[in-house]
Amino acid sequence: QVQLVESGGGLVQPGGSLRLSCAASGSFFGVYAMGWYRQAPGKQRDLVATITNYHNTNYADSVKGRFTISRDNAKNTVYLQMNSLKPEDTAVYYCNAAVKPTYYSDYGDYWGKGTLVTVSS
Repeated sequence: QVQLVESGGGLVQPGGSLRLSCAASGSFFGVYAMGWYRQAPGKQRDLVATITNYHNTNYADSVKGRFTISRDNAKNTVYLQMNSLKPEDTAVYYCNAAVKPTYYSDYGDYWGKGTLVTVSS
């Protein structure tokens, strides 16, 4: 059973910073790509940033230069450092990971339950 648990959301003023964390736990063989997606009220879930286990990164244009994704492979944990936050960054942020449950299985797509980030004065 693979679980992704996010932490670090909250309320922050415009221009402020937050750091999100997501740890993969349970029994599994390996973790490939990890990433963050977000969903604002009434909108679809969109990509924020992804990172492979080789630390190759990809960002949405809207967060480039403000957000930084990183990971600790030994801890199976991914981080999202969010700086210069704007009200339009307000959303539920979801952690995603491609996880190989056993040596013989294919990678599966797993999601966390989400953490709310609110940017408001």
